Amino acid sequence: MKRGKKYQEAAKLVDRSKLYEVSEAIEVVKKAKTAKFDETVELHIRTGCDGRHADQQIRGAVVLPNGTGKTVRVLVFAKGLKLDEATAAGADFVGGEELIPKIQNEGWLDFDVVVATPDMMGVVGRLGRVLGPKGLMPNPKAGTVTMDVTKAINDIKAGKIEYRLDKANIVHVPVGKTSFTDEQLAENVKALMDAIVKAKPAALKGTYLKSVTMSSTMGPGVKVNPLQFS
Repeated sequence: MKRGKKYQEAAKLVDRSKLYEVSEAIEVVKKAKTAKFDETVELHIRTGCDGRHADQQIRGAVVLPNGTGKTVRVLVFAKGLKLDEATAAGADFVGGEELIPKIQNEGWLDFDVVVATPDMMGVVGRLGRVLGPKGLMPNPKAGTVTMDVTKAINDIKAGKIEYRLDKANIVHVPVGKTSFTDEQLAENVKALMDAIVKAKPAALKGTYLKSVTMSSTMGPGVKVNPLQFS
């Protein structure tokens, strides 16, 4: 893949043979950012898990202490009093069965997170083919299938993010923006990695954290020393 001049210049700032401490990695990622917009800082965590086995799956959520720097739009599926509760808690969209054709047939996807009360999962399940591939299906492990919609919405708006293995057994997660202070990014990385370490499957044999890479949206990857998290 051919990279642009800016990227090539930025890549020179990264020592490929080095495993950086978190604070050093943050400094390099900020220096190496190439875009004019406020880039997202991401962590890419390669694990030793085999996601084909149910007992080696990793999935959960964590509230980043300093948020993600992104305004998150929340859709809540509920009925009765829970609809009013969701509206009062600041959900961007609330509804029930009437939203199904809008999402299925009209391709409406103007939301970032979906929360559902357990009694609505039969309805939401019909959207599996649309929401599933986009990682938008509500899930009890992520705290998005719950009767406590107020807490779910507050956590999401405060900077709650989901983490899960992709097909290559890598976890990709945002930990803030390049405009954040170094301290804010470091606190967010610590909160995320504490949660990932805690989520280590008991069935896993061998190395859990194979590699951790930090990058900005358009910038080069910086290898972080995974030993500092264990």
